[in-house]
Amino acid sequence: MFINFFHELKTANLPVSLREYLTLLEAMDKGVPNRKIEDFYYLSRSTLVKDEKNLDKFDQVFGHVFKGLESLESDEIAEIPEEWLKSLNEKFLTEEEKAKIESMGGWDKLMEELKKRLEEQEKRHEGGSKWIGTGGTSPYGSDGYNPEGVRIGQKENKNFKAVKVWDKREFRNLDKDVEIGTRNIKVALRRLRKFAREGAADTLDLPGTIKNTADKGYLDISLVPERRNNAKVLLFFDVGGSMDPHVKLCEELFSAAKTEFKNMENFYFHNCLYESVWRDNKRRHTEKINTWDILHKYASDYKVIFVGDASMSPYEITYSGGSVEHWNDEAGAEWLQRISDIYQNVIWINPVDKKHWEFTPSTQIVNQIISNRMFPLTLEGLDNGMKELSRNK
Repeated sequence: MFINFFHELKTANLPVSLREYLTLLEAMDKGVPNRKIEDFYYLSRSTLVKDEKNLDKFDQVFGHVFKGLESLESDEIAEIPEEWLKSLNEKFLTEEEKAKIESMGGWDKLMEELKKRLEEQEKRHEGGSKWIGTGGTSPYGSDGYNPEGVRIGQKENKNFKAVKVWDKREFRNLDKDVEIGTRNIKVALRRLRKFAREGAADTLDLPGTIKNTADKGYLDISLVPERRNNAKVLLFFDVGGSMDPHVKLCEELFSAAKTEFKNMENFYFHNCLYESVWRDNKRRHTEKINTWDILHKYASDYKVIFVGDASMSPYEITYSGGSVEHWNDEAGAEWLQRISDIYQNVIWINPVDKKHWEFTPSTQIVNQIISNRMFPLTLEGLDNGMKELSRNK
């Protein structure tokens, strides 16, 4: 079973190594999970999963490989460790429900009756209060309700009285291919980190304190500045028009970025970058910022992130006067090229599904100008984008 578990994980493209698998077997040999299926689930997950984005796939594989623990044939009933079932009883039943079990004769009586009914029953049963089946009030079976029930053969939980954590799949939104939320965006953005110690020395330096104390023979406390993420980011958001359907996702990205990057400046533009941008959309026509001022103010070590669908007329990028809002003396392509020339790390995050990019000429033009550094607004896309920004060029 465990070898099959390993092969299934590999088939699902989870990066599980043989060394990690052997570590899991070593823990099993030493009795770490204590024969409790839930303990084994957490042990195997912590041993075999290295990235949060793979948690959902792991849950699916685990549920598939070990589903036999919930759909046993009658002659296999002895293979269910009683400790596993009792642990579910202790964890998920209320005191009132436990009292009802005791009124029937206790847990041992319950398990004895379960075995007896498995031996007596000869066909599928649905409804009712005695036989093992579905949809009834018998203590055994699935899709029904009874406070002292043991679920058998039910793929998912209905009344949350026999919960399996891998059935719940609490991490399903962490899969790299699904839509993302603020929390998951933060996880992806954390790849872009440049730690440094700056400011006042107000944090205990434990290794330094130990060394100084050992050298001098008396307590000598050493302090250092706090270690902070020193990555500096310029964030440009495309707003209006075709970006309206992506407002919620962009808000989540902005919220996550504000939390992760302490040294971040954000600006807005429409469709393509031109000679001016703005910080407040309500004052976009009265409080514009000259793009040249930004290029002169922020040093070349800043990381630049554009967020937009890059969907527009190609003329808005390649021609002066191409803007749909004003007369631009210089083509948007020239401004994008200046950004790429000044800043070594530039990426474009696109909320549109990547499979549609090839059908939009403007998207291909923008991607070409920024040297094919456009990434989709997915967990995997953000992950790859942060890796690109982290490169030393």
